[in-house]
Amino acid sequence: MLTPNRKLVNVLIGKSIIETLLVGALAVVAFIMVFPPHFHGWGEVTDQAIAGWAVNNVEPYQRVPVQLFINGEFVAAAVADLSRPDVSAAGWARDPWHGYMFRLPSLPAGQHEARIYATHDSRDGNRKSLQLLGNPLTFTIEEVPPVNGN
Repeated sequence: MLTPNRKLVNVLIGKSIIETLLVGALAVVAFIMVFPPHFHGWGEVTDQAIAGWAVNNVEPYQRVPVQLFINGEFVAAAVADLSRPDVSAAGWARDPWHGYMFRLPSLPAGQHEARIYATHDSRDGNRKSLQLLGNPLTFTIEEVPPVNGN
């Protein structure tokens, strides 16, 4: 038979477990609202540009705003609305208009890292959050040799 003190301890432990589950559930809901997991995308670096695609699975016809950061610095913003029939053919989108392209800015020779983010408005529109699309893209700018040996 449990003594009154043991009953109280068991009630307090049960209450703590319920509170922990409630706070955890609230944290997950808040995280999903601020950082929605419904953006998908991919990018690649070419000689002159960074190009790729972005899709919002919750609103498949929406044109996703994207931002380019290179070496942690904001470079440009665009809307992923260029034709990418490969994306719809692969089943990632319902139409082909989800591509983006950023021309590479002038960068010093060396190793660089580009990140493409989908932007998402908060419910009240006062804040934007960024969700990384794909993996960071690392690339190297080669040093340009002088012309005519000068």
